[in-house]
Amino acid sequence: MERKNAWDKYPQDNREKLMKFAEAYRQFLSGCKTERECVAEFEKQAKDAGFFDLKEAVAGGRALKPGDKVYAVNMNKSMAMYVIGKQPMEQGMNILGAHIDSPRLDLKQVPLYEDTEMAMLDTHYYGGVKKYQWVTIPLALHGVFVKKDGTTVPVSIGDKPGDPVFGVSDLLIHLAGEQMDKKASKVVEGENMDLLIGSIPAPEKKEENGEPVKDRVKANILRILEQEFQVAEEDFLSAEIEVVPAGEAKDYGFDRSMIMGYGHDDRVCAYPSFMAMLDMGQVPERTSVCLLVDKEEIGSVGATGMHSRFFENMTAEVMNAAGQYSELALRRTLAASKVLSSDVSAAFDTNYPSVSEKRNAAYFANGLVFNKYTGSRGKSGSNDANAEYMGHLRDIFERNDVAYQTSELGKVDQGGGGTIAYILANYGMEVIDSGVPVLNMHAPWEIISKVDLYEAYRGYMAFLKEA
Repeated sequence: MERKNAWDKYPQDNREKLMKFAEAYRQFLSGCKTERECVAEFEKQAKDAGFFDLKEAVAGGRALKPGDKVYAVNMNKSMAMYVIGKQPMEQGMNILGAHIDSPRLDLKQVPLYEDTEMAMLDTHYYGGVKKYQWVTIPLALHGVFVKKDGTTVPVSIGDKPGDPVFGVSDLLIHLAGEQMDKKASKVVEGENMDLLIGSIPAPEKKEENGEPVKDRVKANILRILEQEFQVAEEDFLSAEIEVVPAGEAKDYGFDRSMIMGYGHDDRVCAYPSFMAMLDMGQVPERTSVCLLVDKEEIGSVGATGMHSRFFENMTAEVMNAAGQYSELALRRTLAASKVLSSDVSAAFDTNYPSVSEKRNAAYFANGLVFNKYTGSRGKSGSNDANAEYMGHLRDIFERNDVAYQTSELGKVDQGGGGTIAYILANYGMEVIDSGVPVLNMHAPWEIISKVDLYEAYRGYMAFLKEA
């Protein structure tokens, strides 16, 4: 089938909305590098757009009616938004589901140590990464310390003007003979990805027993942490600090047609999903939902992942506040719902054509990508959307002039991957993966096409209104 470049829909004199949307996303991506930061920003924007906290609505006994807009936040790391539709919820919801966690390094619970007069932080990588890509690049620290009294101390170092940055060292090429003979998966070992954070010792002084103070560089770092954040070494025990690439997302290419940044997977789908909810305009026929979850990169586990009961519980609360709840009605609502599992797909890479089958690959500037199935090899671990649903979505997108394409995640025996789609499908929902193609996926710096981002936004809005 003929592929069409989506830029042709937007002549040079008709790209203002597209570029404005892409710039807003670039700024969002630069400022929101963790799940907590994403949720905080989305909650602020949702409130500004007229959404109110579901928890407060329930506590106040507020009855929900068509057109009402509510949201719920789960442990500051996942979020669900609802716009109540005209139809009874039992007839189903239109759901956009994306994840807001990204591959990174996490600090261990006891991370700080000194070795050879260097202060270091011990890390544990999160999600699927090529570990060698994370050495010798500037890194930032984002997250929170939580003290024993419940006080939360936010941390963001490495991205503000004038901030220091951190990094993981690597061997100089002159001494790397043995290292270069290793497999790529072993060139950098997980336990060797420790962060160098300081080298100045604290002033010499003696302990109470008269012995010289040991680990003076570490002691100096602890002094800085006390001054800057009022935290002690023990507070690392109840901290969540993420190590992420330092620096803002950038326009990419002479023509500025692309964006390079950290965390496109999957914030490049979460952002247009969220904005589609804000920009729908009229009261939808079916209740519209935007679901933004955590932990997808490690199997959607835990209380903030898709496997938790958060979404099901919040839907029950919404139905109850709308006067529509029963256990049977909840089951019918979930089963009758339609979902776009908004997750990225691998873009065809002209430097590595052998891993893709060209007729069934995703290409930059060809629009939103449908992955009918993911999984690996024999579709193992996949949600495989049915043909009727695919036909329904084709009709919606073509009537709304949305550029779209279909893809697999590489050749049949090459690899594969998964999303949250199969979890939602367990309820009996119609689900398909649809998102933006990405180059360098899971690398510290990923690349997307601005026109694909915009077509995703337009497609998600059309889905919410018409599915």
